[in-house]
Amino acid sequence: MPEPTAGPTTETGTSPVQGTVFVTGQTVSREQRRGRYTRESMAHPGKMLPSIARYLIATYTQVGEWVCDPMAGIATTIVEAMHLGRNAIGVEYEAQWARLAADNLHLATTQGATGHGEVYHGDSRHLPALIPTELHGHIALVITSPPYGPSTHGHVRTPGPRRGKVRKLDHRYGADPANLAYQTHDQLAEGFTQILTGAAAILRPGGHVAITARPYRRHGELIDIPGMVAAAGTNAGLRLREECAALIAGIRNGRLISRASFFQQQNVRAAIAQGDPQWLLQHEDVLLFRSLQSGSSQ
Repeated sequence: MPEPTAGPTTETGTSPVQGTVFVTGQTVSREQRRGRYTRESMAHPGKMLPSIARYLIATYTQVGEWVCDPMAGIATTIVEAMHLGRNAIGVEYEAQWARLAADNLHLATTQGATGHGEVYHGDSRHLPALIPTELHGHIALVITSPPYGPSTHGHVRTPGPRRGKVRKLDHRYGADPANLAYQTHDQLAEGFTQILTGAAAILRPGGHVAITARPYRRHGELIDIPGMVAAAGTNAGLRLREECAALIAGIRNGRLISRASFFQQQNVRAAIAQGDPQWLLQHEDVLLFRSLQSGSSQ
């Protein structure tokens, strides 16, 4: 377990102190996932950092309550909820990731997770139709993240001296053109609003929706995904309660330790060399919404 550092919380997911900056990058992502997720599922290009999911679940739910992730991927949110004694349900659009998500749920159960987990293959733009009706009005927390365009940084393979170029692997969500990842920005905004509208319909009174997002560049243009999420949540009938930052970078002796990928570093260096002063993003924006229905949740 990492030693606590200056900041509002640590990565453990126990007894968190709520703050606007989450210290969630002390341990590199691969070590957070090692042994807790199947090797095959690591190919997903847009995995949520487990420490971010753990912090949100520990802060906004109690043991035995229900958590939902409508864009579940390999089921990071569900797995972490199960290990914290919560029940969780997710929906994943791509069949390959839904299958690998189910494998991760099975692994969590064999490792002694006390919560119950389920994952469904389907289109979360129709979320209430996919979630069992007996859970409608009982979801304490929805956690998810929108896709970062048709291509992500993925994984890097370096073949070695004189063996060719550095290769990018596992950088696409799937091949289905109807996937929101392959839509225009306006179509993504519309689809994500539909997802959050469905999330609002299944939340319990006073329930929370937490969305992690960060901007990305497409052909040099900055795409404001956090701004899109804020508008989508408001249009879905949710109240934006707080905007926080979840660190991807580590903190050592008062300094940030970058966790940037090879391609992130390469792209920023190239932009700076061309006179465009860009910066490495080392946090995820976390937009926290709450149901407009009355409730007494924390």
